[in-house]
Amino acid sequence: MTHPHERELHYPFGDQVPVPGQVRDIAPGVRWVRMGLPFALDHINLWLLEDGAGWTIVDCGITSEPTQAAWELVFSSELHGKPVTRVIATHMHPDHIGLAHWLTERWGCRLWVSATDFNVARLSSQSTSGFGGERAAAFFASHGLTDPESVAKVRARANYYAGMVPKVPEAYRRLMDGMVVRIGAHDWRCIAGYGHAPEHIALHCEALNLLISGDMVLPRISTNVSVYDLEPESNPLTLYLDSLARFESLARDTLVLPSHGKPFTGLQVRIRQLRAHHDERLAEVMNACSDKPCHAAELLPLLFKRKLDLHQTTFAMGEAIAHLHTLWYAERLLRARGDDGVWRFSASG
Repeated sequence: MTHPHERELHYPFGDQVPVPGQVRDIAPGVRWVRMGLPFALDHINLWLLEDGAGWTIVDCGITSEPTQAAWELVFSSELHGKPVTRVIATHMHPDHIGLAHWLTERWGCRLWVSATDFNVARLSSQSTSGFGGERAAAFFASHGLTDPESVAKVRARANYYAGMVPKVPEAYRRLMDGMVVRIGAHDWRCIAGYGHAPEHIALHCEALNLLISGDMVLPRISTNVSVYDLEPESNPLTLYLDSLARFESLARDTLVLPSHGKPFTGLQVRIRQLRAHHDERLAEVMNACSDKPCHAAELLPLLFKRKLDLHQTTFAMGEAIAHLHTLWYAERLLRARGDDGVWRFSASG
């Protein structure tokens, strides 16, 4: 069923999406690849950009045999005999950087990524901080996720990130906000975004009127914005909403190439929808905390109406804490830790 928000956007390619191992042409020298994911969010969009005598890959997929096999199909039939000469990762999440080590080793090329995300990816592939293990379990417990089954499951996921990102390339080339990368016949400008990842890099090509938005702007779902144990007092939702302003000045008919969902036009409309969505969630959180002090775990049924599996629960917990922190940093909520070790938030006025 079509979400009402989607009816305000335009999908120029309709429902015609490439199957794994095949590509779809988007614009001259720009090709759409789609790979499967073993989650409720079951796919990621990846991009091939013609780069003179070779190809640049934007985002990689997770490390898995099916993803590697799908890439091999693409390599054997869709590269017109030209090699991959560069791999760009928009950010450090497993579906975006997971296979970067294999792709760069297979083709003898360099990974391009922000310095922040390169280093956090290397740290996470060795420690899984934020995604599972003892520290993550203790952090979520401090925000009310204390039932023994959930705590045990989070603790057991100590290898969660490394399972999909077992290795990160040892060297990289740094992408920064405002930097212009020449890919083939076109310039692509880097737009840094914060809140979803440490330093997410989207790519905008004015000549082609294209935006590779990564996860910063998605057409159907709202981007996950979470607080994790690695940075337990962070304020990522404010960072994310502030980052959206960097995209609002792009042309109204910009074709957005998102990491999940389908290419669409209506960028400014989607940004307004995302802002409204978070305003509604913040109002709900504020109302709940005005009635009584609340911790993040008890807000999950308020913020997420559907049943959540463990993977979704950890993201949902991070999001709930992010909304609480936005209001806390705005001094609309006060934070206090109870005798049970759980942080609760209450209205400041």
